[in-house]
Amino acid sequence: MAKTGTTTQDLRSAIERSGYYPALVSEAVESAVGPEPITSYLVHQETTFDANEVRRHVTVLVLTASRFVVSHTDEQNGDAATPVPYATTSTETVRLDRITSVVVSRMVANPETYTPGTPPREVVLTIGWGAVQRLDLEPAGCSDPNCEADHGYTGSATADDLSLRVSEAGDGPETVAQALVFARALSEATVANG
Repeated sequence: MAKTGTTTQDLRSAIERSGYYPALVSEAVESAVGPEPITSYLVHQETTFDANEVRRHVTVLVLTASRFVVSHTDEQNGDAATPVPYATTSTETVRLDRITSVVVSRMVANPETYTPGTPPREVVLTIGWGAVQRLDLEPAGCSDPNCEADHGYTGSATADDLSLRVSEAGDGPETVAQALVFARALSEATVANG
């Protein structure tokens, strides 16, 4: 379930509704945000199936007037080093002027009959700030089919710091709408701080 809003209490309530270690997640997020007022936020809880295990993950995105905060919390089963289940929470704080891209991909059904204002069935929000780059390389060539020379490599670099997918089927239409609200607020903030 994703929620968006603008107050610390609303954020805490959304984290509690996600039902995923709310005290741990709230403390980590509030520590990263500090005293700065919240402009917008999005809480997204995701359950995945890995072989015979069910794993939960929560992502919390927070926007302030000057920063973007992203928090991830994952749970792990015990292992040889840590025999009891445990959770890992990480937060990253990014100045808004560091954000280089906000990509919103929308999937709509029956595009030939699309009516403006109809919510998409799925949204993928991808945010880049240069912390993670994906490099796709392939051998370069020339147009001569008989050429055996080494032409090196060609490729592309893509910023891929955060990608968050919400869907009507998995998360509900309200979550899709809320993801769009957050994406718009973040896009506007990056323009204002760029």
